[in-house]
Amino acid sequence: MSQIVKISSLEKITHDVLKVQFEKPNEYSFIPGQAADISFNEPEWSDKLSCFTFTSLPEENYLEFTIKTYPSRKRVTNKFLSANVGDELLLNDPFGDIKSHGEGFFIAGGAGITPFIAILKVLEMNGEIGNSKLIFANKTAKDIIAKDYFDKILGKNFINVLSDEWVEGYEHGYINNEIIKKYVQEDTPNYYLCGPPPMMESVIKSLNSIGIKESQIIKESY
Repeated sequence: MSQIVKISSLEKITHDVLKVQFEKPNEYSFIPGQAADISFNEPEWSDKLSCFTFTSLPEENYLEFTIKTYPSRKRVTNKFLSANVGDELLLNDPFGDIKSHGEGFFIAGGAGITPFIAILKVLEMNGEIGNSKLIFANKTAKDIIAKDYFDKILGKNFINVLSDEWVEGYEHGYINNEIIKKYVQEDTPNYYLCGPPPMMESVIKSLNSIGIKESQIIKESY
């Protein structure tokens, strides 16, 4: 069931990523890591739903999405580029299988980082970051979402992989067997994975090849 909410703030946090906050309906709840389908409450947009992950926490009095925009796509992400505070959105019920199972080895590609923003916020808040690591794949350094936050909470355990440029201190190329073996620890209980399907398939094969069981991998099933 859709609910109508209004945009309360819009902030550009990278060259193509927006942080959007809006009203939180009464009794609306979700689990960190989940997502919801949303669109704009306009006749030509009401049936054009796109899925976005919450990057706020359930106890906060607002809802927040961190949205990577794609100007070439005539979809909801593109519509946000011309949105304004006060615009009405259609918000649907939350869904998704990614949720916190405690500290772990996080692997994300591009916009696939968004469920991990909320999960790592929860771990930080509860003092449970532990020895969690994040490997984050992007094209260039300017594409890295929430870099300062991850630097702060993870330090040396925040590993960036860039495919399109060389940056000192960063890995270059794609997340592969070599990079995973370099950073994985045998006693890591949980492996969180989110990104484009080809990347996820490749990473799962790499994890399986070093003995990581499917039951240890937390990913979306839809």
